[in-house]
Amino acid sequence: MKKVLKITGIVVGVIILGAVAMVMYVMAAFPKVAPAAAITVEATPERIARGKYLAHHVAGCIDCHSVRDWSKFAGPITPGTEGQGGDKFDEELAGMPGTIYAQNITPTYLSRYSDGELYRLITTGVTYDGRAMFPMMPYLAYGKMDPEDVRSIIAYIRTLAPKEGQYPAADLNFPMNIIVNTIPKEATPMSRPDPADTLKYGEYMFTIAGCSDCHTPMEKGTPIPGKHLAGGFEFRSPATGDIVRSANITQDHETGIGLWTEEVFVKRFITYRDSIWTNTSVKAGEFNTAMPWLLYAGMEEGDLRAIYRFLKTVPPVSNKVEKFTARQ
Repeated sequence: MKKVLKITGIVVGVIILGAVAMVMYVMAAFPKVAPAAAITVEATPERIARGKYLAHHVAGCIDCHSVRDWSKFAGPITPGTEGQGGDKFDEELAGMPGTIYAQNITPTYLSRYSDGELYRLITTGVTYDGRAMFPMMPYLAYGKMDPEDVRSIIAYIRTLAPKEGQYPAADLNFPMNIIVNTIPKEATPMSRPDPADTLKYGEYMFTIAGCSDCHTPMEKGTPIPGKHLAGGFEFRSPATGDIVRSANITQDHETGIGLWTEEVFVKRFITYRDSIWTNTSVKAGEFNTAMPWLLYAGMEEGDLRAIYRFLKTVPPVSNKVEKFTARQ
């Protein structure tokens, strides 16, 4: 009996030592991305204008890194908070594997970053001091962005008015605090296609807008096989605790958007920039949405049409989504 216990103890000890060694290896060897390049982004008027458009209406940088008013439809940005960050995402409200804060992206915080370090952060998710970010910021999608578009975003956010606000780094639960180090990877940039090549251009805009991240359901942070863009990703309102789920945007006729015409699709977005549209307050138990309609409403109509035409190539997936559940 003593011999069996001794052998068991040795086996358990070896397993524990192996696990500790593996954790130490991951923490030391990852994230595996190249050092930040020594680049300087020239802030030309053209770059700043393009960066403003991308940051506000496509990639969503300003939307996520500002204070959102979730007592109103689609959580509009609180005026004067653009770029200051501070929104909290945790297990209760967002299903996060820990607690994450949207960081300050005004010069108050970003002054510590060189242009090369900021480029690496956006496209690989690795901070200036080598930490791996949780991909709530869709850096895996931004890593496919045309390098010129990345430079344009950098040029623009450098022009934001400095704002105070410093927030804790992500506090992730085990084992995600280990796994997160393996997620960043080298960027695989695309060249921004000619808008005349509608399908390729639409795919590019769709990709850098991070649409797939919200419209593909996941389990434990991994996309569910066979459910690409089929909707059902859950979001809990910070204001009310109600749950809203992303829509099925595949070409399924019954549960997706397969019957939408191009005009219906485009109008669904530009409605929110119409001068006669006004926002309203949303009470607990009333439908609200995590879809940033107010952000995408500013997207150029040609870009929206290109995205629609790309979506027409997405295979249909039958997946009926219960869009809203009030907090019990």
